[in-house]
Amino acid sequence: MFKNVIVKNPGNSFINGLTTSDLGKPILKKLFEQYEKYVEALKKCGVEVTQLPANEAFPDSTFVEDTAVLTSEFAIISNPGAEARNREIEDIEPAVKQFYDKIYYIKGSGKLDGGDVLQAEKKFYVGISDRTNEEGAQQFKEIVEQEGYEATIIPLKEFFHLKTGIAYVGQNRMVVAGEFIDHPAFESYEKIIIPKEDEYSANCIQVNDYVIIPAGYPATNQKLHDLGYQTIELEMSEFRKHDGGLSCLSLRF
Repeated sequence: MFKNVIVKNPGNSFINGLTTSDLGKPILKKLFEQYEKYVEALKKCGVEVTQLPANEAFPDSTFVEDTAVLTSEFAIISNPGAEARNREIEDIEPAVKQFYDKIYYIKGSGKLDGGDVLQAEKKFYVGISDRTNEEGAQQFKEIVEQEGYEATIIPLKEFFHLKTGIAYVGQNRMVVAGEFIDHPAFESYEKIIIPKEDEYSANCIQVNDYVIIPAGYPATNQKLHDLGYQTIELEMSEFRKHDGGLSCLSLRF
């Protein structure tokens, strides 16, 4: 069960953030409305939400997931791989210190985005991507293994971040798309397979009794309902324009 969530408000500068998409410029009014509904959904899931103020100097910093990995016992402050985003950890570190005494850091030439880290109970999966390098992944693996967890490093072929195409929803089940459907690292899980046209919905988040999914994917919603999950659907169009998904917007612990 998650008790706490850290989020960070988007600022007006969000429109100047990094993106690889060709979906157009975010509409700020709509973005802020979508964000408010995201925070409301988290509260419905029964967590305490720590809401950090926007920092206009860091356009992408509402995507707090990339700045840290939080477990029930310890925290890891990441070392984000995009130079323009690296200093976002300056804002997240004080917030994390309110909850954790045991904090590790990805250091030096090691680069790690939290979006490349998936936790499934006592196992971690770490993607090597344009934002996470081998050194960062190895540092992460060493940290979690000394804490009694397992870690598997997975070089990515298709996806921007590991969690772009996969989510753990409890009960030994993975929502999987693209390169993860037949990946040997996930063969021990029951798979909820997402086809190419619905790939964006693979980035969903289980928060206690609910699975939050992006709106507009009825087939994904039905698959989850058929397995007994309660879902909350949220519009994510403006965040998607900057490569953002549901997991990107919060740190859940």
